[in-house]
Amino acid sequence: MNKEEIINTLKEHYSRDVRKQLVKSMIANEKLDDKVAIDQQYKIMNQIFSYVLKECNWTMSENSTQWDNQPLEIMTAVFPKLATSQWYQEQSKLTTQDINIVMNQ
Repeated sequence: MNKEEIINTLKEHYSRDVRKQLVKSMIANEKLDDKVAIDQQYKIMNQIFSYVLKECNWTMSENSTQWDNQPLEIMTAVFPKLATSQWYQEQSKLTTQDINIVMNQ
């Protein structure tokens, strides 16, 4: 699937209100440091992100020399204000660290 097809598929499966509410409540719970609620919301977001990675045919070994940011771009296109969440920052940070490890080997 290409980027637009993945975005459209996710938007068809999750209404605009559901997508907005998920991000809004996730950010609110991050600020409150509500670990139980955060874990539940991160699990949902991670499942969706796993789907995006699969549909992009994204693997670290294929993308380690030149960073492919497409999966995170798709997530931010589908979920309003996701880039302001700690979840997004962690995903971005983790992939950058993994790239550095792979490239230094």
